[in-house]
Amino acid sequence: MIREILKMGDPRLLRIAKSVEDIHDPALEPIIADMYDTMHAAGGVGLAAPQIGVDLRLMIFGFDTNPRYPEAPPVPATTLINPWLEILGDEREEGWEGCLSVPGLRGLVPRASRIRYGGLLEDGSLVTREVEGFHARVFQHEFDHLNGVLYPQRITDMTSFGFIEALASESDHA
Repeated sequence: MIREILKMGDPRLLRIAKSVEDIHDPALEPIIADMYDTMHAAGGVGLAAPQIGVDLRLMIFGFDTNPRYPEAPPVPATTLINPWLEILGDEREEGWEGCLSVPGLRGLVPRASRIRYGGLLEDGSLVTREVEGFHARVFQHEFDHLNGVLYPQRITDMTSFGFIEALASESDHA
């Protein structure tokens, strides 16, 4: 089932999500299925449970190709329960981000270049990955949602934030 995606300004997006206490709770399965339906219908590359009004530390991400990010390499489809993040090194890189909760806008966001993350998969097994580049960016973006942070809060140069069509026309004139 496709759920409504909360938009920036909704106070539920600013809360720190609660840990999933029982990963075998049968209520999780339909939430996860709805998250995938909603993400795919909206053309996203990731979605955190708070974006559909579910106050849990649960996130999904992954794609083979995505028209919103045509240059991005594939990221494996992943469901993570109670994820964690470790920044590896001081190197940061800026990249363009959008968000299903901030429709029509894009911004240049600095993120850690290399990270290690992990959490529980749907079957209860542990996963840990070391990633970099766009995969690292997608994870950090979704992880931020679990902590009540939206990507515009991370932008350091607000001249690199705007409506997609205006940014595109600006680059046409540059």
